[in-house]
Amino acid sequence: MKRPEPPLFDKDPLTKAQARKQHAALAARIADHDAAYYQADAPLVSDAEYDALRQQLLAIETRFPELATGDSPSHRVGAAPAGGFGKVRHAVPMLSLGNAFEDGDAGDFAERVRRFLGLDPDAAIEFTAEPKIDGLSISLRYEAGQLVQAATRGDGAEGENVTANVRTMASIPQQLKGKRVPPVAEVRGEIYLSHADFKRLNKEQAKAGEKIFANPRNAAAGSLRQLDSTITAKRPLQFFAYTWGEMAAMPADTQMGMIKVFESWGLPVNPLTELRADAAGLVEFYRTIEEARASLGYDIDGVVYKVNRLDWQTRLGFVSRSPRWAIAHKFAAEQATTILNDIEIQVGRTGALTPVAKLAPVTVGGVVVSNASLHNEDEIARKDIRIGDTVVVQRAGDVIPQVVRVVLEKRPDGTVPYRLPEVCPACGSEAVRETEEENPGAQAPVALRAQADVALRAQVNVVRRCSGGLICPAQVKERLKHFVSRLAFDIEGLGEEKIETFYDDGLIRKPADIFTLSARDQTSLKRLKDREGLGEKSVEKLFKAIDSRRKIGLDRFVYALGIRHVGETTSKDLAKAYGSFDALRAAIHAAAKAKPGANYLRLMAVRGLGAKTAELVIDHYAQQTNDRGDLFAASAGQSVSFEDLKTIKGMRATALEALREAFASAEALQTIAVRAGQERPGEAYREFAGLNGIGEVATGALIAFFHEPHNSEAVDDLLKEVSVEPFVAPASVASPVTGKTVVFTGTLTKVSRNEAKAQAERLGAKVAGSVSKKTDYVIAGSDAGSKLTAAQDLGVTVLSEDEWLELIGQT
Repeated sequence: MKRPEPPLFDKDPLTKAQARKQHAALAARIADHDAAYYQADAPLVSDAEYDALRQQLLAIETRFPELATGDSPSHRVGAAPAGGFGKVRHAVPMLSLGNAFEDGDAGDFAERVRRFLGLDPDAAIEFTAEPKIDGLSISLRYEAGQLVQAATRGDGAEGENVTANVRTMASIPQQLKGKRVPPVAEVRGEIYLSHADFKRLNKEQAKAGEKIFANPRNAAAGSLRQLDSTITAKRPLQFFAYTWGEMAAMPADTQMGMIKVFESWGLPVNPLTELRADAAGLVEFYRTIEEARASLGYDIDGVVYKVNRLDWQTRLGFVSRSPRWAIAHKFAAEQATTILNDIEIQVGRTGALTPVAKLAPVTVGGVVVSNASLHNEDEIARKDIRIGDTVVVQRAGDVIPQVVRVVLEKRPDGTVPYRLPEVCPACGSEAVRETEEENPGAQAPVALRAQADVALRAQVNVVRRCSGGLICPAQVKERLKHFVSRLAFDIEGLGEEKIETFYDDGLIRKPADIFTLSARDQTSLKRLKDREGLGEKSVEKLFKAIDSRRKIGLDRFVYALGIRHVGETTSKDLAKAYGSFDALRAAIHAAAKAKPGANYLRLMAVRGLGAKTAELVIDHYAQQTNDRGDLFAASAGQSVSFEDLKTIKGMRATALEALREAFASAEALQTIAVRAGQERPGEAYREFAGLNGIGEVATGALIAFFHEPHNSEAVDDLLKEVSVEPFVAPASVASPVTGKTVVFTGTLTKVSRNEAKAQAERLGAKVAGSVSKKTDYVIAGSDAGSKLTAAQDLGVTVLSEDEWLELIGQT
């Protein structure tokens, strides 16, 4: 099976500069798709293409680890719980799985496990393999063997309380059987509908004049989320158990052992689950299931591989949104052919112009679709997509498809290449395509590039953006939609359509206006109540929903502001780090005062130089300045030459050539370097950007956001209407390093550095990527470099690997 064709880039080896650019492009695209799928319930691409984008992102981050900052969209899972049900906080997060697409990915997965655990090349690793059910994830909490709570996955941290509905399901026992049931047992699995039951349900729905479901997954989700549990009771929902959350005691020490325990407790488990001894065995199982897929009687979209030993699962831990010990091997996308009738331009909250294909309706995988994302003008040009073309579209899962290719032999006469408009269709402002030449900071390291003002405006050269900003109604509307979305304020009844209506009527222009609706003059309220479909009771219900959201957690509040490069995960990291909004805002203000200057960024942006070499150049010329930073008279009066730089230890010939190309003369370089030495980022900036999961890209975006007066005013107005609750960290295992900030540097010998970091986080420590005054411990392995030096200069406690293991009780 072939991996979905990469939609953006060629297959040539990447330079660092190309990697930075492509990583930013992928991050922006994935963030847009996450917002469309999880917040707006309006996905733009297929599962297969979305997974392919993540694969590209991870491949780049693997080759260029410095790009794997905390603001990467790879740190995301699920959707926030919808309104209408109570909320349940998961004791153990419900995460997603990483994906595989090719047979070779199974071998890569096994090898990653082997490397992380430090196993010998010939050491045996046993895996379980099971069909990946395409249903709705559920967590069942049993206490003393009795079902006490059922919750959906939601956003992974918080889900919907659907206990009353789950109690109506015959396939889920109210009381567990057996003698090995621990006092608390959270059993997790998938709720689904069989093909036969789905057909019967739709037949009944049609007969009653009710909604026809698009596919079994939608039907299962809709059935479980009925506010009236008697409706759920009439739906033939089924369940498979395959994993767990909180367990007071583990009744088995392997994945397969737990499956057998579930079965002994009376829980339904998938009988097709098998043990396999190696990657070849996993692929063999995948092929078997793929061939049997049509005859299973229920929908699956792949196969899941898991490390069998639970002690190894614990050591492997998690990375961002998924476990290291499991992976989903996905099936290929389904395809169909149709006509592209038109291309519509949508304007997002960041001003990005996204072309959307308007298709002649076609059934793909049992779902009728009429829209497909075309992503950007480069994608359209690469595939030579034209209005009137016959196109092949593909779909995997319940999402809008992608255009795979054009059927050129069916192209009608007279078609012309499509060009994106150069003005915004919403406001008429110029729509700018920013290229490297227009973005002098684009070649700087990603950690610094975002600090150049021009770089903050755009880091993706394949996206055309409206330059209208807040005068563009489309952008304002999209920002308001983001504000009320599920991962943000999650205001029930205030969806996209109402935001559009209220904005057009002049009732809402900024977030604070939402919370002052009920206090407006009677003229405005009369207009609201007189609207079709908005009677007095509907308005009262809306006002009640708005008032219920006047208190919000810090992480959701930050996310709701819609700051570019600050997604759900980064918002949570900021909330954990600062606790309150006042503390966060003060830290951003301090970081802004200490941000690097233009000359520093100018030097860092030299293609082929590198950040470390740039610092060496700065240090070289700093020796020729006085206390005020002026060039010494003796040096200033002497001629300087690029040849002088050969005396710098570590200066590469390629770096020297890069400087020759970037600067007209050695004197020009000297002037920039001296000024750059005076414009280095200060401690407050380095401390903020060095937080684990934050990075300089998000730091720059936050600084830019709060630097704009209208943004600060909008936030201040909002704070008059809502209360931001301080972040409360979930309970963690008490240890000597709980709450401590640690930095690992150098080569570790007892465990890999990745395992050491994962272990530290499990013990409640904060793992940072840079050393600051607030660092508690630096764990230095062999060949430790600049981080060790920084720790010694700052007086931070330095531990050897053995001392660290002794501290955490792992000797």
